[in-house]
Amino acid sequence: MIPYVDFIERRRAVAPAAGRVIDSTQLHASLKPFQRQVTAWACEVGRPAVWADTGLGKTRMQLEWSRLMGERSLIATPLAVAEQTVEESRRIGVDARYVRHPEDAVGSGVFVTNFEMVPGFNPGAFDAFALDESSILKQSDGKTRATLIDWASAVPYRSSWSATPGPNDPEELTNQAEFLGHMTRTNMLAAYFVHDQDGWRVKGHAYAPMVEWMSSWAIALRRPSDLGYSDDGYILPGLEIVPELVEVHVEPGDGELFATTIGGVGDRARVRRETLAARVERAASLVTAEPDEPWLLWCGLNDEAEALAAALPGAVNVHGALSPEEKARALLGFARGDVQTLITKPKIASLGLNFQRCARMAFVGLSDSYEQYYQGLRRCYRYGQTRVVRAHIIVSELEDQIARNVKRKEAQANRLLDGLVAEWGRKAA
Repeated sequence: MIPYVDFIERRRAVAPAAGRVIDSTQLHASLKPFQRQVTAWACEVGRPAVWADTGLGKTRMQLEWSRLMGERSLIATPLAVAEQTVEESRRIGVDARYVRHPEDAVGSGVFVTNFEMVPGFNPGAFDAFALDESSILKQSDGKTRATLIDWASAVPYRSSWSATPGPNDPEELTNQAEFLGHMTRTNMLAAYFVHDQDGWRVKGHAYAPMVEWMSSWAIALRRPSDLGYSDDGYILPGLEIVPELVEVHVEPGDGELFATTIGGVGDRARVRRETLAARVERAASLVTAEPDEPWLLWCGLNDEAEALAAALPGAVNVHGALSPEEKARALLGFARGDVQTLITKPKIASLGLNFQRCARMAFVGLSDSYEQYYQGLRRCYRYGQTRVVRAHIIVSELEDQIARNVKRKEAQANRLLDGLVAEWGRKAA
């Protein structure tokens, strides 16, 4: 039997640099010093994961990486983010084009498409592939995830980019490692994780070796000072979380005399439906009280979104039945100021979009997903925001249990990212 220390050592080997060493003069002059360091490192690694917080210039770095890694590169993004990526490319002189079909990707340059279109392209036609908002590897179904990983394996250089704290999730972390070709999901789980009644968690004595190994192919960055640079220009004006507990009568669940808990999935859905009218009324009153403010309203149910749209004339509801083009047009309309009030779901619009023009939002109910909550906040609360962002959390007294669960996950969410930040800080010292 192999001693565990030797088992870890075999899997701890530093990922070899498989990319290209570039000269700093090859990078666009507009990149900040920390962005130049990250981009140059990502090029040298060849198959990097870059977890840079919202507003740190992830798109700009990703575009430069894609430009430098070959004659033809493909970037895959969430819906509506593709056009924002192309807009950003113009600012730094990158020839990036939005394409939805393989026959449109003609000649050399950087091509940008949406996740769902990737399988239609020939991976052999590209030198590099960048997966933007790489949380898709966790959020998508098994077939989509396997397809993306298999498709990318034929591309010499590939990278994953995200601002989410999701790398703390073993499922996402192992998927990203496999997508980049550094270790299979099965081997990584065996080497570093244990499974118990709470699911997968890092083995206590495996934490340090895993962080050290990961730092050879992944970088986590919350602010420029994590790499020893000044945070000037990257100090956010503030985030105000406003709890909005609405008082409603909820029918007790099975075996209860009074409604005191929300129970399992079925009970949670029932409670959310029964409190819908009160939560929608409260959200609508917040919007009408500040009519000159852009508002972003996050919903979880179609009925919530439809009720809000009915209560707020002029509001735009971006829902699942719309075509990709209709969704993109509405989301970009809100980003550009053509839409004043946007109603949508986190699974539609919580990844990648830049809504810094908006400093007012409301969660009209919550799910247990900390990641969706975090990403929803960060559409507006991101570097580049000039005002204090006020986020209202509208739940009933019973649903407050969900809000507390999200806060608990928030407190636990950052251990791995903290380790990577500290490891990179040690390297920078």
